[in-house]
Amino acid sequence: MRPLAFLAGLLLCLLSLSTVQAQPVQSQPSGLVAFGPQRTERIEAELVPMSQWVAPGSTTVVAVRQKIAPGWHTYWRNPGDSGGATSLVWTLPEGVTADPILWPLPSRQRLMSLMNYGYSGEVLLPVPIHVPASARPGEVLTLTTDVLFLVCSDQMCVPEPLTLSLALPVRESAAPLAKPWGAEIERMVETAPRPAGIEARVTAQAGKLVLTATGGPLSGADIGQVYFYPFDGGRVDHAAVQPGSRGPHGVSVTLTPGREAASSPLSGVLATDKGAWEITAQPGAPLAGAQGQGVLAPLDDATSAPARTGVLVFLQALGLALLGGLVLNLMPCVFPVLAMKAASLSAAAHDPARARRDGVAFTAGVLVSFLVLAGALLALRAAGQAIGWGFQLQSPGVVAALALVMLLVGLNLSGVFHVGAGMQNAGSGPLSRLPGAAGAFFTGVLAVVVAAPCTAPFMAAALGAALVLPWPMALAVFLMLGLGLALPYLAISLSPGLLVRLPRPGVWMERLKGLLAFPMYGAALWLLWVFTRQGGVDALGLLLTAALLLAFAAWLWGLAQAARQREERPVLATICATVASVMAIGLAGVAAGATRDADAAPRGESGPLAARPWSAAAVSEATAAGRPVLVNLTADWCVTCKINERAALSSPRVAKAMTQANAAYLVGDWTRRDDSITRELQAHGRSGVPLYLLYRPGQAEPEILPQLLTEGVVIDALTD
Repeated sequence: MRPLAFLAGLLLCLLSLSTVQAQPVQSQPSGLVAFGPQRTERIEAELVPMSQWVAPGSTTVVAVRQKIAPGWHTYWRNPGDSGGATSLVWTLPEGVTADPILWPLPSRQRLMSLMNYGYSGEVLLPVPIHVPASARPGEVLTLTTDVLFLVCSDQMCVPEPLTLSLALPVRESAAPLAKPWGAEIERMVETAPRPAGIEARVTAQAGKLVLTATGGPLSGADIGQVYFYPFDGGRVDHAAVQPGSRGPHGVSVTLTPGREAASSPLSGVLATDKGAWEITAQPGAPLAGAQGQGVLAPLDDATSAPARTGVLVFLQALGLALLGGLVLNLMPCVFPVLAMKAASLSAAAHDPARARRDGVAFTAGVLVSFLVLAGALLALRAAGQAIGWGFQLQSPGVVAALALVMLLVGLNLSGVFHVGAGMQNAGSGPLSRLPGAAGAFFTGVLAVVVAAPCTAPFMAAALGAALVLPWPMALAVFLMLGLGLALPYLAISLSPGLLVRLPRPGVWMERLKGLLAFPMYGAALWLLWVFTRQGGVDALGLLLTAALLLAFAAWLWGLAQAARQREERPVLATICATVASVMAIGLAGVAAGATRDADAAPRGESGPLAARPWSAAAVSEATAAGRPVLVNLTADWCVTCKINERAALSSPRVAKAMTQANAAYLVGDWTRRDDSITRELQAHGRSGVPLYLLYRPGQAEPEILPQLLTEGVVIDALTD
């Protein structure tokens, strides 16, 4: 082989390694170099040309070809009521520029009462490319684009980032169409919706928007069907029926206003059975000649997601969320708060009215906390962030704040200071909470805070579905999860027959109060350990100093409270406590900021299993070599993960089974944000860790192991 050919082949191979499942580079007689399609489980994509080569100073067209798996779809420029448009980020030679996508007309995809716009099957997204006059014949222009597809089914969505490339030769002469896609791209460019001299108006009438369009290709056209696709989401109700009519010079369409309807121009695509055109409707009176000659039918289109399927998915997610919330009460994360809940029930056992009030307030605290957490998660996901359940604990600042909160709760339980004037009365419940309903509400909030690192059985599937449902349904799923967490406490608090069986308040409750401080101290220490894993020992030193200052401030607050009970004015103690608190908060912020410049502590090898870092390439490499692969997607803040690793994944018996099966063990650490792990979780319908996958050679899909592992479960899976 000649050296030059060898080096060229080596370069192309290296380029292909940066994509998913790259195919060999194909060279055509024209000199056009086609990088092969990139594939995932849900989509195949490649960059394909319309012409075999380009001329200096010319404009050519390339297209992003998508081949979408059955049951999945991607989205148009306006995805509709949910989803996200395909985006392109280009890397081009100097002087070469790319226009926006020439979007083909989308299909309408209905889910319950919602409507999305997108594509299924095979579709081409054409993009005009402008070649500078300075391009020299004989050179090759390499076009590269980073594409982000949101590929969805009626149950879940998976972001699929792919890098696509195409090398176009430069020649002087006009180029023929490239095979096999050139003619199809040319046809799509010619038929793509574009402005066509159509005048349009939008008029608010009786709670509706009447869109009238006349002129251009609409004049005198025998149009029978019409539909309007808005460019901006929220301007019209996508799912509402669009009655239409025609006149001698155009058509009219009646639209239902959306949540963001305003008296501003309305842009979009007016699609008919005779063609589709881009229009911008200015606010004003209806145009003459757009009505009076008959009613138009809605434009024919297939829907890919039947409403009944959406209803079943939603109802299934609600049921799984309720079960997941109930099981969450048994997860290790919630144990510290469980003891507090039991003690507060005992305190109110012989006061039914107070028990009912506390039960309802605790439930409200749980539901509000889940609502806030879910709203933040959904908002970040809508903004394009790759996050999942427990995302807040990937932030060192949040972990630092929670550690200090747990410390304060423990100090309160130990009697260092008190919250609320009624805390000294045994009958009012001397727990780490405000008196009355406010205290029960706070306990509910605390329960959600400590439950956040856990995903329980049933809960994972519910959250996976919630994050792809429209936001009202998603919030309903999260609220059902919160109801499941609060339900046992609420049921007991509303059952007088059960309450009378609990012991009466007494001195034992003061002792229980002190005992319950230690689980909270343990939670604070655990969070400090997680913080160390995220930011290193230097940041830990700053946070420990902040914790010391906060403890000192709490002690001073306790002295001040005691002085006020003696009718004294503890001015100095109050000032010092305030200063110490402010210093502690500031130092905690500095500690969290220090983690941005520090590498996370390396994951230690514990037990007999030798782990390698997880990656999709590592899985493919091992399975290609004929080895099974056990994947552990975990995080240091996930208590369930740690228990599973100690109980099931670190035993000699499991190590022996792994050796006998010649299995590889890969660990994906989600302690700090890692978008590749987030996408892997989403690909399997999960929104959080733990997730255990067993890949077998020759099988495309892995086996998903239970979230609560035992030695027997792992060994049986390896030996099957």
